[in-house]
Amino acid sequence: MTELRVYLPIHDLQPQFAAYLSTPTRARGYPPFEGEHSLIVEVAPALAIHRLCDLALKAAPQMEPGILFTERQFGLMELHSESRADLDAAGQAVLDGIGASASDQLAPVTLFHDIVRDISDQHAIILNRSRDASMLLPGHSLLVYEMMPALFACVAANEAERAAPGVTINDVQMMGASGRIFMSGDAADLEVARDAISATLDAVEGRSP
Repeated sequence: MTELRVYLPIHDLQPQFAAYLSTPTRARGYPPFEGEHSLIVEVAPALAIHRLCDLALKAAPQMEPGILFTERQFGLMELHSESRADLDAAGQAVLDGIGASASDQLAPVTLFHDIVRDISDQHAIILNRSRDASMLLPGHSLLVYEMMPALFACVAANEAERAAPGVTINDVQMMGASGRIFMSGDAADLEVARDAISATLDAVEGRSP
């Protein structure tokens, strides 16, 4: 039996988050662009994701696969399109294929968040060595936010950027045991971003982990 862990339609990809998804380490297929709509799905066991990718693309052939990845336990995919109708058709095919509804996914759990003000140059340097997105500049404030399952970092980062477009996305860790977001900028903007993340995660319907 296939378990639905994450079912994330993300509407209107924001500029920075779309660019992050388009980096080679993430978009191993077709890169998404700003303004497109993305469907992100995670299931267990891992190899079940291939059947679901097949169903989604046959239901909505205009959808483009950006990520198709199998971890040890979980499989995940990201599909995107300019058309919300395509996204809806692909998503429904996925849900029908495993006899599930969107609310059967796991509800996200917040593990930690903090805003570190006025980052030192040494701190910025060591964080920049492992980031996948934009540079973290000394003197800026840093928002860190951790949640699980990890893929919820995607919708959280996109909605945080929508609410506070002046912030900089430094990293979005969307695979693994937990998801992590690193954003920097003015502390007041980061507070807006933090609150948008919390509101986005709280609004997700799902079962208890």
